Amino acid sequence: MSVEMTNESGFEVPLEGLQDLVLFVLAQLRVHKDAEVALIAVDETAMAQLHQQWMDEPGPTDVLSFPMDELRPPKPGDESPTGILGDIVLCPSVADAQAKTAGHSLMAELELLTVHGLLHLLGFDHAEPDEEREMFGLQNSLLQQFRDQGSASLNEGVVA
Repeated sequence: MSVEMTNESGFEVPLEGLQDLVLFVLAQLRVHKDAEVALIAVDETAMAQLHQQWMDEPGPTDVLSFPMDELRPPKPGDESPTGILGDIVLCPSVADAQAKTAGHSLMAELELLTVHGLLHLLGFDHAEPDEEREMFGLQNSLLQQFRDQGSASLNEGVVA
């Protein structure tokens, strides 16, 4: 799996940690090993322009997803197709404000937004209540699994 990362935000963004998260989620959802995705961090001006152009809404937002090949996670027993998933565009300054309001770290907010954007690339949506329950449930489950995996690896070799 290929994750291209670009930081054009002027904000310090831990892209390597987010890359690990993207690779984890893609593996959990059995996305083809040759799938490609781009993770791009932009400033508020660039995000506001994208938000206006593609969503017809003013001002910057936290995350936008731009799917390319409309890849979907395979059903059990099915083969996963290869292709380009698309781009996830994050706005770290908006994410930072949201993190402060929510009372958690910027990294926690960026992880949440990255998984959210990635699920949109894979065809998940939250326009209807059933879709929202499915997408947000999967989002929370994947984040918890990723964080648990990180905690487990930090605790390896620790003698109690």
